[in-house]
Amino acid sequence: MKADRGEEELAGHGGERLAGGGVNDVVRIGTTVRRPTGPWTATVHALLDHLRDRGFTAAPRAHGIDAEGREVLDFLPGQVAHYPLSDQVRTDATLRAVGKLLRSYHDATADFVPPPDAVWYGPVREPAEVVCHGDVAPYNCVFDDGGTLALIDFDTAHPGPRVWDLAYAAYRFVPLTHPDNEDFHLPVAEQARRLRLLADAYGLDADDRRVLAATARQRLDALVRHMHERADAGSAAFAGHIAAGHDALYRSDAAHITRHEARLTAALR
Repeated sequence: MKADRGEEELAGHGGERLAGGGVNDVVRIGTTVRRPTGPWTATVHALLDHLRDRGFTAAPRAHGIDAEGREVLDFLPGQVAHYPLSDQVRTDATLRAVGKLLRSYHDATADFVPPPDAVWYGPVREPAEVVCHGDVAPYNCVFDDGGTLALIDFDTAHPGPRVWDLAYAAYRFVPLTHPDNEDFHLPVAEQARRLRLLADAYGLDADDRRVLAATARQRLDALVRHMHERADAGSAAFAGHIAAGHDALYRSDAAHITRHEARLTAALR
């Protein structure tokens, strides 16, 4: 569901391709979305069922696998953000909404018991306090005029610490980017202010505040490693991202965070 709501008809599928999926081909059919499955799909569906049972409504429901072997999920109406980001996505109100949404999601997963044969896209990270979404970014959030509505694309979900997930959301939404990043950049003082805003909206504790900036840098390092591992394993999508210079951009942003880590961390006290 990582997509804008496009109208391109797919011959033979009776649906429309949702433009913007960076790795997967995603199709809307009526009120559902059809996506490719992976070894982790059954585990993710169990997680989505758990969220439904806990009353967390800001995620799609899972409806099994269709005759073509694709997972079937709710289509969530609204707009999914892509770069360059709209003014709405850049606001303090949206940043607060993201922090509150992520806290609500994490709290709903805290008592999730994975199936005995659970498979996750990425490694389990300790302490496994919650189930991390794994890719909290504008392109995986559905928005309307009132702010953030929901999280989508749970393929990268995995158990881990709260701060691991929040750190990547901070990178994407604050954002913690180098001045050369043309997607969205703010002066360091404004980055520090907005990082505090996100942490406050989430209700982040003192221990995690001390490591939030450093964790954002570690998260980008892990992302670069993952991109190269997948490209080396034959993924055309990740090879294309590397050819486009995405890994170099992440390295530059990681260096920026390291350079200003003390100032960012001081703003969180």
